[in-house]
Amino acid sequence: MPTSHPAVLSLLALLPILAIGVLLVGLRWPAKYAMPVGYGVAVTVAVAVWQVGWWDIAASTVQGFVIAAGLLYIVFGALLLLATLSASGALRSIRATFTRITPDRRIQVIIVAWLFGSFIEGASGFGTPAAVAAPLLLALGFPAMAAVLAGLIMQSTPVSFGAVGTPLLVGVHGGLSGAAEVEQNLHAAGTGLDAYITGPVTVHVALMHAIVGTLIPLFMVCMLTLFFGERRSAADGLQVAPFALFSALAMTVPYLLTAWLLGPEFPSLFGGLIGLVIVVSAARRGFLMPTGTWGFPPRDRWLPDWMGRIVPDTREVGDGDVGTARAWTPYVLVAALLLLTRLALADPLQAVTVGWSRIFGTEISADFSPLWSPGFVFLTVIALTYALHRMKRHEIAESWKTAGRQLGVAAVALLAAVPMVRVFINSGTEFNASGLDSMPLTLAAGASALAGESWPVFAPWIGALGAFAAGSNTVSNLMFSLFQFSTAEQIGAPTAVVVAAQAVGGAAGNMITVHNVVAACATVGLIDREGALIRKTVIPLAYYCLAAGMLAYVLGFGLGLNTGTIGLTLLLLTLAAAAALAWRSPAAPVGQPPAPGGP
Repeated sequence: MPTSHPAVLSLLALLPILAIGVLLVGLRWPAKYAMPVGYGVAVTVAVAVWQVGWWDIAASTVQGFVIAAGLLYIVFGALLLLATLSASGALRSIRATFTRITPDRRIQVIIVAWLFGSFIEGASGFGTPAAVAAPLLLALGFPAMAAVLAGLIMQSTPVSFGAVGTPLLVGVHGGLSGAAEVEQNLHAAGTGLDAYITGPVTVHVALMHAIVGTLIPLFMVCMLTLFFGERRSAADGLQVAPFALFSALAMTVPYLLTAWLLGPEFPSLFGGLIGLVIVVSAARRGFLMPTGTWGFPPRDRWLPDWMGRIVPDTREVGDGDVGTARAWTPYVLVAALLLLTRLALADPLQAVTVGWSRIFGTEISADFSPLWSPGFVFLTVIALTYALHRMKRHEIAESWKTAGRQLGVAAVALLAAVPMVRVFINSGTEFNASGLDSMPLTLAAGASALAGESWPVFAPWIGALGAFAAGSNTVSNLMFSLFQFSTAEQIGAPTAVVVAAQAVGGAAGNMITVHNVVAACATVGLIDREGALIRKTVIPLAYYCLAAGMLAYVLGFGLGLNTGTIGLTLLLLTLAAAAALAWRSPAAPVGQPPAPGGP
C-alpha cells in the first residue's frame, strides 16, 4: 500500500472524477473520449493503491456493461418513439395543439418545456425532454438557442423521477446495494434497501424538488425575455410571475403527492400530465394570463448566435396528417402501460431476468429484467403506433436509422462511465488486499473531516458534478450515493436527507450535462454553441444547488440560527433584490448586452 494518510487517500480516490472534470471542462474533450480515460484512471488507482484483484476489476466491468445495456435499452426506446412520431407527422399535430392555446411566447414555453417536458421526462428521461421540447419550440417560432435553453432549464425538477424513477430505482439503489455498512445501518433501523429508497429517500427528494422547483418556470421565462427579447429585459418575464408560479404548483403539488402515495416511478409523469391539463384549461379561460402578448423581435433582427442550421417545419396540419387524438395516443399508451406494469404486473415481469451470478468466480453479480424495463413499454407502444398512424415502410426504416444514430452518441460514454462507477464502488475490503475502505467511503471520510456538520449544504453540488461528468443523474447517483450515505453517517445527519440531496443535485446537474446539451442542440441544428448555453444554464443551476443544500441542512438539523436557515433567508432576499432591480433597470435593445440585474 503506497500510503495510508487519509488526505492522500482521499485525493487518490478523487482522481477518476478529477480526470473527467479536467478533460471535459478544461480541455473540452467529448464525453466519448473523456469517460474511457476516467475508467482507465479508476482501474489504475484501484489496482495500484487499493490492490483490487484483476478478476474483480473484470467482473466489475462486466457488471457495468450489463447496467449500461439496461440504460441504453431505455434510451433507445425513448429516442425511437420520438423518431417514430416525427416520421409519422404526429409531432406537427402535437405542435398545433400548443399553438392554438396562446400566441404569447412566455406562456407557450411554460406549457411546452415545463409541463409537457416534465411529462416526457417522467416517461422517458435521459435528456429526451430537451430533445422533444426544443424542436417543438423551434417549430412554434422560437430562436434555436432559446428553444434549447428552455429545454435544458426544465431538466431539473422532474429529472429525479425521470424514466419512471430510474435515477432512484437504478441509480441510488445500484449505488447503495451490496455495501455492508448500508445493510447494517438499515437493518438496525428495521428496514431494507428497497423500502428505504421508495420511502424516506423518495419523499425527501420530492419535497426538496417541489420547494426549490417552484421558481424554475419563472427563471425560465425571465431568462428567455432577458436574452432573447426585443427589450432584453427580465421584467418582461416577471410580468407573468402569477401564471408561472401557478403553473409550477400545478405540477409540483401532484408530483409531491404521487411520490408520497405511490413511490418514485410516477411523480414526474403524473405531475407533468395533471399540471398540463390544469394549466392548459386555465390558459384557455384567461386565468392569471398577462394583459399583453409578448413575442420575439422580427426574425431579420435575430442575432446569428440565436439561429441553427435547421429550418423548422412550420407547415400547418393537413388533411392527410395524423389527427390530434391519434397523435397524442402513443404518449397516453406509454403512461397507461407504465402504470399497468408497475401496479398490476410487477412480479411476473420482474421474474424474467437475464444475468450472470458470481462473475468470473467473484462475489459480483449482474442481472437485467428486459420485460420490466421502460424500454419494453416504449417498443410495445412503437409497434402499436405503426398501425395506429398507418406508417409506411420507408417511414419506419427512417425512424430506426435516426434513433440508431442518436443512440451512438450516448453509447460509448455510458459503456465507459458505468463500468468506471462499478470499479469505483467495488473497491472495498471484500474486493481488495489492502484493507482500505472503498473509494467512495474514503472520499466520505475526507469530506466529513473538512465540512463537518455543514456537509448537507455541499451534497447537491457533488450530485451536480457527477451528472455533469457522467452525463446522467442515474450515473451520478450510482457513483456518489454510497459516498453521501457514508458522509451522513460520519456527521450524524439523517442519511435519507443527504442521499436525497445527492439525487436533487444530480437532477439539477442535467442542465449543464454535456450529453443533454449536445443532443438538444442537434435537434435544432445549433452547432458549436454548447459553451454559450452552459454559461447561461449555470445561473439556474447555482440557484438550485444553493437552495437544495440549505434546505437539506434544515431538513436534517431543523430551523434555527444555523447555516441552513440563514443561507435560505439570504438566498430569498438576494432573489427578491434581483427581481426588484430587474423591474427597475432600463432595457437594452436587441444587439446590446442585457441590462444588469437579470436573474
